[in-house]
Amino acid sequence: MTAALAAFTVSSRTLRALASTEPSPDGTRLVRDVRRSKRLVLLRAVLDAAPCGSSGQTADHWALLEEAERHDPAAVRDVLHYPATGVWAEETLRRLHAPFGPPPDLAHLGALAAAAALRARIPFTHTLRPVHGRLVLPTLGLLRPDRPGPLVLTERSWDPEDPATLPLHALPGGRTALDDLDPYRAPGPAQPAPLRPARRLTPKGHKRWDTQWSGALTLLQRYDTVRAEETVQLLRSLVPLAGGSRSSGATLPAAAGSVLARAQAPPALAATLVHEVQHGKLTALADVLTLHTADAAPRHWAPWRSDPRPLEGLLHGAYAHLALAGYWQRAALYGARGAWAQHARIRAQVAAVLPALRAHDRLTSAGREFTDAMASAERAMDELPPPGDQHTAARRAVDRERRAWCEAHPELAPFAQV
Repeated sequence: MTAALAAFTVSSRTLRALASTEPSPDGTRLVRDVRRSKRLVLLRAVLDAAPCGSSGQTADHWALLEEAERHDPAAVRDVLHYPATGVWAEETLRRLHAPFGPPPDLAHLGALAAAAALRARIPFTHTLRPVHGRLVLPTLGLLRPDRPGPLVLTERSWDPEDPATLPLHALPGGRTALDDLDPYRAPGPAQPAPLRPARRLTPKGHKRWDTQWSGALTLLQRYDTVRAEETVQLLRSLVPLAGGSRSSGATLPAAAGSVLARAQAPPALAATLVHEVQHGKLTALADVLTLHTADAAPRHWAPWRSDPRPLEGLLHGAYAHLALAGYWQRAALYGARGAWAQHARIRAQVAAVLPALRAHDRLTSAGREFTDAMASAERAMDELPPPGDQHTAARRAVDRERRAWCEAHPELAPFAQV
């Protein structure tokens, strides 16, 4: 996989544009191309690792995908590059190479093929076996057959008006799906509680999310039109988190193009979307460019968290918060209540850790250029400062938090200094 992705080149202009967090056509194109290339390499690895005993069935599934692609390449791309497909592919590849544990779910490839064929509107006949009385068809929804056993699918099997059919809920205003159906919409039960996806929502729950999503997009379009466009382009699905989640949102590398989020008011959801989209962008960049060679030991102070962070986590956090600082600055200039305070607080947090990031001895040359460009973007915010002494007060507050953290983690205090 690494060799295939090494073919990508990232120009200095694109690298610096991505580092600023500001959306750009070149940056968006790179993120999308990297995601697509990585997914195809991953699917190829699954096919190559499939055991000989399943090769006939696997070949049948793949043949149906190829037939669908000849008629509607865009539909097949959407199915294969759907975020949940990445989670399935990574989990399946892991299971194929694990000597013990649950068997790989190679039958899901048949569900992908059937979904692609249905969307391509080609004649076909394909037999699949529902799991627990449900057959999930990625990007479409699920079927609930009225009898157990294998299910023979044809081009007439998907009817959104049929009570046995449960379509995937489409959020208003774009191509983003609210995914509460796909079994691979998030990693399995080993995932920590704060990131567990919600179970299937009721119609009332869908309407609530429609309202929150529409409100968040309206705010993004009002305050930061370019970020609103970036969100719609890079976000294919939104996965509701289970009730009681302490996390406002999360982005998982396996599910490129998806955000897990809890139900929240539109202003908070808009900020969550801005924050999480940045994690997805940085993950894609790191797939083709090494920014640092540091280990994963948690030793760095991050003012937005109480626990020590590895360099990778600190970089991700600073990057996402830099985008948030820019978003709240634009919202404040538009007149949004409380936005200046949000901007000043978050910018002060980013400014407090950028010197440590830039001075880290495990940065590569690309990493230095990237963090230098982040610092330039942070300094450029001086052109439109908050009124009064809000920025100075925010910096003082962050310095107090740094001192308190050092007292709580005296052995790590050197990693919290500039």
